[in-house]
Amino acid sequence: MIVILIENEIKMMAEKKKKILIAEDERPMARALELKLSHEGYDVTYAANGQEALDFLKKDKFDIILLDLMMPKVDGFGVLEEMKAKKMKIPVIILSNLSQVEDEERAKKMGAKDFFIKSNTPIANIIDYVKKHL
Repeated sequence: MIVILIENEIKMMAEKKKKILIAEDERPMARALELKLSHEGYDVTYAANGQEALDFLKKDKFDIILLDLMMPKVDGFGVLEEMKAKKMKIPVIILSNLSQVEDEERAKKMGAKDFFIKSNTPIANIIDYVKKHL
């Protein structure tokens, strides 16, 4: 009886785990985010390009997306366009090295919740932001 209760509790905890999609072509950055977020207890999925991100979005539900703008196959703007067209209401946080104000404004108009310049933002700040918004 106790074993069944513990198994049920573990299942419930696993079901409540928040799911994060990281769409980032710079593998060291993606890996660092993946490790830290997994350590915080999140279920993390990694996409190496925009097309992979869109494929994951078709198959699974996510609570938040960390999205690079400059990626192969489909860039971050293309991912945002597709999400908007399919009426996906998932919070998107942009992580980019594009530091033009126009890029930030364009991303936010397309539905991005926030925008971080990777070279100016410590990973710990990104993790704190995600924790605060999940």
